[in-house]
Amino acid sequence: MSSTVAAPTSTPDTTTPAAPRVPWQAKYLLLALIWGSSFLLMKVGLRTMAPLQISGLRILAGTLTLLGLLSVTGGRLPREPRVWGHLAVSGVFLTALPFSLFAAGEERVSSALAGIGNATTPLAAVFFALVLLPADRLSPRKLAAVLLGFVGVVVIMQPWESAGRPDLLGFGMTLVAGACYGLGWTYNRRFLGKADLGGLSMPTALLLVGTALMVPVVLVWWLLHRDAYAAPWSGHADTAGGGWALPLLAVLALGVVGTGLAYMLQFDVVRGAGATVSTTVTYLIPVVSVVLGVAVLGEHLAWPQLVGAAVVLVSAVVIGLPARSRKTAVADVKRP
Repeated sequence: MSSTVAAPTSTPDTTTPAAPRVPWQAKYLLLALIWGSSFLLMKVGLRTMAPLQISGLRILAGTLTLLGLLSVTGGRLPREPRVWGHLAVSGVFLTALPFSLFAAGEERVSSALAGIGNATTPLAAVFFALVLLPADRLSPRKLAAVLLGFVGVVVIMQPWESAGRPDLLGFGMTLVAGACYGLGWTYNRRFLGKADLGGLSMPTALLLVGTALMVPVVLVWWLLHRDAYAAPWSGHADTAGGGWALPLLAVLALGVVGTGLAYMLQFDVVRGAGATVSTTVTYLIPVVSVVLGVAVLGEHLAWPQLVGAAVVLVSAVVIGLPARSRKTAVADVKRP
Protein backbone atom coordinates (compact mmCIF):
# COMPACT_ATOMS: atom_id res chain seq x y z
CA MET A 1 0.00 0.00 0.00
CA SER A 2 1.30 3.43 -0.90
CA SER A 3 0.19 6.96 -0.06
CA THR A 4 0.37 10.19 -2.04
CA VAL A 5 2.44 13.00 -0.54
CA ALA A 6 2.49 16.58 -1.87
CA ALA A 7 5.80 17.51 -3.46
CA PRO A 8 7.69 20.52 -2.07
CA THR A 9 7.71 23.72 -4.09
CA SER A 10 11.46 24.14 -3.75
CA THR A 11 14.19 22.04 -5.33
CA PRO A 12 12.83 18.52 -5.87
CA ASP A 13 14.31 15.66 -3.91
CA THR A 14 16.28 13.50 -6.33
CA THR A 15 17.49 10.99 -3.81
CA THR A 16 16.58 7.34 -4.35
CA PRO A 17 15.73 4.81 -1.64
CA ALA A 18 18.69 2.90 -0.35
CA ALA A 19 19.04 -0.57 -1.84
CA PRO A 20 18.38 -3.40 0.61
CA ARG A 21 21.49 -4.97 2.09
CA VAL A 22 20.30 -8.44 1.12
CA PRO A 23 18.67 -8.82 -2.33
CA TRP A 24 15.19 -10.35 -2.48
CA GLN A 25 16.53 -13.29 -4.50
CA ALA A 26 18.65 -14.39 -1.53
CA LYS A 27 15.68 -14.05 0.82
CA TYR A 28 13.55 -16.05 -1.62
CA LEU A 29 16.00 -18.96 -1.60
CA LEU A 30 16.36 -18.73 2.16
CA LEU A 31 12.59 -18.87 2.54
CA ALA A 32 12.41 -22.03 0.41
CA LEU A 33 15.17 -23.60 2.50
CA ILE A 34 13.47 -22.67 5.80
CA TRP A 35 10.03 -23.96 4.86
CA GLY A 36 11.44 -27.01 3.09
CA SER A 37 13.50 -27.94 6.15
CA SER A 38 10.45 -27.73 8.43
CA PHE A 39 9.58 -31.34 7.58
CA LEU A 40 13.04 -32.47 8.67
CA LEU A 41 12.68 -30.53 11.94
CA MET A 42 9.28 -32.09 12.63
CA LYS A 43 10.73 -35.55 12.06
CA VAL A 44 13.49 -34.87 14.58
CA GLY A 45 11.01 -33.41 17.07
CA LEU A 46 8.89 -36.57 16.88
CA ARG A 47 11.71 -38.51 18.56
CA THR A 48 10.58 -37.23 21.97
CA MET A 49 7.42 -35.20 21.39
CA ALA A 50 3.87 -35.93 20.24
CA PRO A 51 2.43 -34.21 17.13
CA LEU A 52 0.17 -31.89 19.15
CA GLN A 53 3.10 -30.87 21.35
CA ILE A 54 5.13 -30.02 18.25
CA SER A 55 2.39 -27.93 16.64
CA GLY A 56 1.55 -26.18 19.92
CA LEU A 57 5.15 -25.29 20.74
CA ARG A 58 5.78 -24.27 17.14
CA ILE A 59 2.88 -21.83 17.12
CA LEU A 60 3.75 -20.46 20.56
CA ALA A 61 7.40 -19.87 19.64
CA GLY A 62 6.42 -18.23 16.36
CA THR A 63 3.89 -16.01 18.14
CA LEU A 64 6.42 -14.78 20.68
CA THR A 65 8.91 -14.09 17.88
CA LEU A 66 6.46 -12.01 15.86
CA LEU A 67 5.17 -10.16 18.93
CA GLY A 68 8.75 -9.10 19.62
CA LEU A 69 9.27 -8.00 16.02
CA LEU A 70 5.93 -6.17 16.02
CA SER A 71 6.86 -4.21 19.14
CA VAL A 72 10.26 -3.29 17.69
CA THR A 73 8.79 -2.09 14.40
CA GLY A 74 6.02 -0.13 16.13
CA GLY A 75 3.18 -2.08 14.58
CA ARG A 76 -0.18 -2.79 16.17
CA LEU A 77 -2.70 -5.60 16.20
CA PRO A 78 -6.11 -5.22 14.58
CA ARG A 79 -8.93 -3.90 16.77
CA GLU A 80 -12.05 -4.68 14.75
CA PRO A 81 -14.05 -7.64 16.15
CA ARG A 82 -15.05 -8.63 12.60
CA VAL A 83 -11.40 -9.00 11.60
CA TRP A 84 -10.65 -11.14 14.65
CA GLY A 85 -13.67 -13.31 13.88
CA HIS A 86 -12.36 -14.06 10.39
CA LEU A 87 -8.85 -14.55 11.75
CA ALA A 88 -10.23 -17.20 14.12
CA VAL A 89 -11.48 -19.16 11.11
CA SER A 90 -8.35 -18.73 9.01
CA GLY A 91 -6.21 -19.51 12.08
CA VAL A 92 -7.69 -23.01 12.15
CA PHE A 93 -6.75 -23.70 8.53
CA LEU A 94 -3.43 -21.84 8.41
CA THR A 95 -1.89 -22.79 11.75
CA ALA A 96 -3.48 -25.24 14.20
CA LEU A 97 -4.91 -27.86 11.84
CA PRO A 98 -2.19 -28.12 9.15
CA PHE A 99 0.70 -27.93 11.63
CA SER A 100 -0.85 -30.75 13.67
CA LEU A 101 -1.71 -32.87 10.63
CA PHE A 102 1.77 -32.58 9.12
CA ALA A 103 3.36 -33.67 12.40
CA ALA A 104 0.88 -36.52 12.83
CA GLY A 105 1.39 -37.62 9.23
CA GLU A 106 5.15 -37.75 9.69
CA GLU A 107 4.65 -40.38 12.37
CA ARG A 108 3.65 -42.68 9.51
CA VAL A 109 5.47 -41.36 6.41
CA SER A 110 8.86 -39.86 5.65
CA SER A 111 9.59 -36.15 5.86
CA ALA A 112 10.30 -36.18 2.12
CA LEU A 113 6.85 -37.53 1.33
CA ALA A 114 5.23 -35.06 3.73
CA GLY A 115 6.90 -32.22 1.83
CA ILE A 116 5.45 -33.59 -1.40
CA GLY A 117 2.00 -33.51 0.21
CA ASN A 118 2.47 -29.79 0.80
CA ALA A 119 2.72 -29.26 -2.98
CA THR A 120 -0.99 -29.95 -3.36
CA THR A 121 -1.86 -26.56 -1.82
CA PRO A 122 -2.34 -24.77 -5.19
CA LEU A 123 -4.61 -27.59 -6.40
CA ALA A 124 -6.83 -27.28 -3.33
CA ALA A 125 -6.89 -23.49 -3.65
CA VAL A 126 -8.48 -23.82 -7.10
CA PHE A 127 -11.41 -25.80 -5.70
CA PHE A 128 -12.00 -23.51 -2.75
CA ALA A 129 -11.77 -20.42 -4.95
CA LEU A 130 -14.77 -21.69 -6.93
CA VAL A 131 -16.84 -21.59 -3.73
CA LEU A 132 -15.45 -18.55 -1.93
CA LEU A 133 -14.41 -16.37 -4.87
CA PRO A 134 -17.21 -16.40 -7.47
CA ALA A 135 -15.30 -13.96 -9.65
CA ASP A 136 -12.54 -16.54 -10.14
CA ARG A 137 -13.40 -18.81 -13.02
CA LEU A 138 -12.00 -22.26 -13.67
CA SER A 139 -10.28 -21.99 -17.03
CA PRO A 140 -9.71 -25.11 -19.15
CA ARG A 141 -5.99 -24.85 -18.42
CA LYS A 142 -6.53 -24.85 -14.66
CA LEU A 143 -9.03 -27.70 -14.90
CA ALA A 144 -6.52 -29.78 -16.86
CA ALA A 145 -3.80 -28.94 -14.33
CA VAL A 146 -6.00 -29.99 -11.39
CA LEU A 147 -6.81 -33.28 -13.08
CA LEU A 148 -3.13 -33.80 -13.78
CA GLY A 149 -2.30 -33.12 -10.14
CA PHE A 150 -4.89 -35.66 -9.06
CA VAL A 151 -3.23 -38.24 -11.30
CA GLY A 152 0.11 -37.42 -9.67
CA VAL A 153 -1.35 -38.00 -6.19
CA VAL A 154 -2.74 -41.37 -7.30
CA VAL A 155 0.66 -42.37 -8.66
CA ILE A 156 2.29 -41.48 -5.34
CA MET A 157 -0.22 -43.58 -3.39
CA GLN A 158 0.27 -46.66 -5.66
CA PRO A 159 -3.22 -48.15 -5.22
CA TRP A 160 -2.26 -51.01 -7.55
CA GLU A 161 0.29 -52.27 -5.00
CA SER A 162 -0.72 -54.33 -1.98
CA ALA A 163 2.66 -53.91 -0.26
CA GLY A 164 5.46 -51.35 -0.34
CA ARG A 165 3.21 -48.36 -0.97
CA PRO A 166 3.17 -45.34 1.38
CA ASP A 167 1.01 -45.40 4.48
CA LEU A 168 -2.28 -44.10 3.09
CA LEU A 169 -3.46 -42.60 6.38
CA GLY A 170 -0.18 -40.77 6.97
CA PHE A 171 0.07 -39.42 3.43
CA GLY A 172 -3.63 -38.57 3.52
CA MET A 173 -2.99 -36.39 6.58
CA THR A 174 -0.34 -34.43 4.68
CA LEU A 175 -2.73 -33.99 1.74
CA VAL A 176 -5.44 -32.62 4.05
CA ALA A 177 -2.85 -30.33 5.67
CA GLY A 178 -1.88 -28.96 2.26
CA ALA A 179 -5.55 -28.50 1.41
CA CYS A 180 -6.00 -26.55 4.66
CA TYR A 181 -3.47 -23.99 3.42
CA GLY A 182 -5.39 -23.67 0.15
CA LEU A 183 -8.65 -23.12 2.03
CA GLY A 184 -7.13 -20.76 4.58
CA TRP A 185 -5.47 -18.43 2.09
CA THR A 186 -8.57 -18.42 -0.11
CA TYR A 187 -10.69 -17.54 2.92
CA ASN A 188 -8.29 -14.69 3.70
CA ARG A 189 -8.64 -13.35 0.17
CA ARG A 190 -12.42 -13.47 0.44
CA PHE A 191 -12.94 -11.96 3.88
CA LEU A 192 -9.70 -10.19 4.83
CA GLY A 193 -8.42 -9.01 1.47
CA LYS A 194 -9.44 -5.40 2.16
CA ALA A 195 -8.50 -5.33 5.84
CA ASP A 196 -5.79 -2.71 6.28
CA LEU A 197 -3.57 -4.46 8.82
CA GLY A 198 -0.16 -3.65 7.39
CA GLY A 199 3.32 -4.96 8.18
CA LEU A 200 3.50 -7.88 10.60
CA SER A 201 0.07 -7.26 12.13
CA MET A 202 -1.70 -9.95 10.11
CA PRO A 203 0.72 -12.86 10.71
CA THR A 204 1.11 -11.91 14.37
CA ALA A 205 -2.65 -11.85 14.90
CA LEU A 206 -2.99 -15.11 13.00
CA LEU A 207 -0.46 -16.87 15.24
CA LEU A 208 -2.07 -15.39 18.35
CA VAL A 209 -5.33 -16.99 17.30
CA GLY A 210 -3.48 -20.23 16.62
CA THR A 211 -2.00 -20.16 20.12
CA ALA A 212 -5.43 -19.59 21.64
CA LEU A 213 -6.75 -22.56 19.68
CA MET A 214 -3.90 -24.92 20.53
CA VAL A 215 -3.60 -24.31 24.29
CA PRO A 216 -6.90 -26.01 25.23
CA VAL A 217 -6.33 -28.76 22.66
CA VAL A 218 -2.91 -29.62 24.08
CA LEU A 219 -4.23 -29.52 27.66
CA VAL A 220 -7.09 -31.91 26.85
CA TRP A 221 -4.68 -34.21 25.00
CA TRP A 222 -2.35 -34.22 28.00
CA LEU A 223 -5.16 -35.06 30.42
CA LEU A 224 -5.85 -38.13 28.31
CA HIS A 225 -2.15 -39.13 28.21
CA ARG A 226 -0.92 -38.28 31.71
CA ASP A 227 0.38 -41.82 32.16
CA ALA A 228 2.97 -41.27 29.40
CA TYR A 229 3.69 -37.55 29.79
CA ALA A 230 4.45 -35.96 33.17
CA ALA A 231 3.49 -32.49 31.88
CA PRO A 232 2.01 -31.00 28.68
CA TRP A 233 5.49 -29.89 27.64
CA SER A 234 7.44 -33.02 28.64
CA GLY A 235 8.42 -35.65 26.10
CA HIS A 236 8.83 -39.39 26.06
CA ALA A 237 12.06 -41.36 25.74
CA ASP A 238 14.09 -40.63 22.61
CA THR A 239 13.60 -43.56 20.23
CA ALA A 240 16.90 -42.74 18.55
CA GLY A 241 18.82 -42.66 21.84
CA GLY A 242 20.05 -39.10 21.39
CA GLY A 243 18.41 -37.42 24.37
CA TRP A 244 15.73 -34.71 24.52
CA ALA A 245 17.82 -31.61 23.72
CA LEU A 246 18.07 -32.00 19.94
CA PRO A 247 14.34 -32.65 19.35
CA LEU A 248 13.44 -29.68 21.54
CA LEU A 249 15.87 -27.41 19.70
CA ALA A 250 14.48 -28.63 16.37
CA VAL A 251 10.92 -27.69 17.36
CA LEU A 252 12.01 -24.32 18.73
CA ALA A 253 13.84 -23.62 15.46
CA LEU A 254 10.68 -24.69 13.64
CA GLY A 255 8.72 -22.08 15.59
CA VAL A 256 11.16 -19.18 15.77
CA VAL A 257 12.67 -19.48 12.29
CA GLY A 258 10.23 -21.60 10.29
CA THR A 259 7.08 -19.92 11.56
CA GLY A 260 8.11 -16.52 12.92
CA LEU A 261 11.03 -15.17 10.92
CA ALA A 262 9.80 -16.82 7.74
CA TYR A 263 6.83 -14.46 7.71
CA MET A 264 9.17 -11.48 7.77
CA LEU A 265 11.15 -12.91 4.85
CA GLN A 266 7.97 -13.48 2.90
CA PHE A 267 6.92 -9.85 3.29
CA ASP A 268 10.37 -8.73 2.12
CA VAL A 269 10.12 -10.92 -0.99
CA VAL A 270 6.65 -9.54 -1.76
CA ARG A 271 7.96 -5.97 -1.45
CA GLY A 272 10.97 -6.71 -3.63
CA ALA A 273 9.49 -8.92 -6.34
CA GLY A 274 5.72 -8.83 -6.01
CA ALA A 275 3.14 -11.29 -4.74
CA THR A 276 3.15 -13.44 -7.88
CA VAL A 277 6.85 -14.23 -7.67
CA SER A 278 6.69 -14.82 -3.91
CA THR A 279 4.06 -17.55 -4.27
CA THR A 280 6.33 -19.62 -6.51
CA VAL A 281 8.37 -20.57 -3.44
CA THR A 282 5.72 -23.29 -2.96
CA TYR A 283 7.27 -25.20 -5.85
CA LEU A 284 10.71 -25.35 -4.22
CA ILE A 285 9.57 -26.58 -0.79
CA PRO A 286 9.07 -30.25 -1.82
CA VAL A 287 12.44 -30.26 -3.55
CA VAL A 288 14.17 -29.10 -0.36
CA SER A 289 12.24 -31.55 1.82
CA VAL A 290 13.15 -34.48 -0.42
CA VAL A 291 16.84 -33.55 -0.60
CA LEU A 292 17.11 -33.08 3.17
CA GLY A 293 15.12 -36.22 3.94
CA VAL A 294 17.35 -38.36 1.73
CA ALA A 295 20.67 -36.69 2.60
CA VAL A 296 20.21 -36.12 6.35
CA LEU A 297 17.74 -38.77 7.48
CA GLY A 298 18.59 -41.47 4.95
CA GLU A 299 15.01 -41.67 3.68
CA HIS A 300 14.14 -43.42 0.44
CA LEU A 301 11.48 -42.68 -2.15
CA ALA A 302 10.40 -45.28 -4.68
CA TRP A 303 10.11 -44.32 -8.32
CA PRO A 304 6.29 -43.85 -8.19
CA GLN A 305 6.72 -41.21 -5.49
CA LEU A 306 9.34 -39.37 -7.53
CA VAL A 307 7.27 -39.53 -10.74
CA GLY A 308 4.08 -38.55 -8.94
CA ALA A 309 5.81 -35.67 -7.20
CA ALA A 310 7.08 -34.35 -10.54
CA VAL A 311 3.54 -34.53 -11.96
CA VAL A 312 2.07 -32.68 -8.96
CA LEU A 313 4.74 -29.96 -9.18
CA VAL A 314 4.14 -29.47 -12.91
CA SER A 315 0.40 -29.13 -12.31
CA ALA A 316 1.02 -26.62 -9.51
CA VAL A 317 3.29 -24.53 -11.75
CA VAL A 318 0.66 -24.53 -14.52
CA ILE A 319 -2.01 -23.38 -12.06
CA GLY A 320 0.26 -20.53 -10.94
CA LEU A 321 0.89 -19.21 -14.44
CA PRO A 322 -0.72 -15.81 -15.04
CA ALA A 323 -3.86 -15.83 -17.15
CA ARG A 324 -3.55 -14.36 -20.63
CA SER A 325 -5.81 -11.40 -21.22
CA ARG A 326 -8.03 -11.27 -24.28
CA LYS A 327 -6.11 -8.24 -25.54
CA THR A 328 -2.85 -10.18 -25.41
CA ALA A 329 -4.40 -13.14 -27.15
CA VAL A 330 -5.73 -10.93 -29.98
CA ALA A 331 -2.33 -9.29 -30.37
CA ASP A 332 -0.70 -12.71 -30.67
CA VAL A 333 -3.17 -13.69 -33.39
CA LYS A 334 -2.50 -10.51 -35.39
CA ARG A 335 1.25 -10.78 -34.97
CA PRO A 336 2.88 -12.07 -38.21
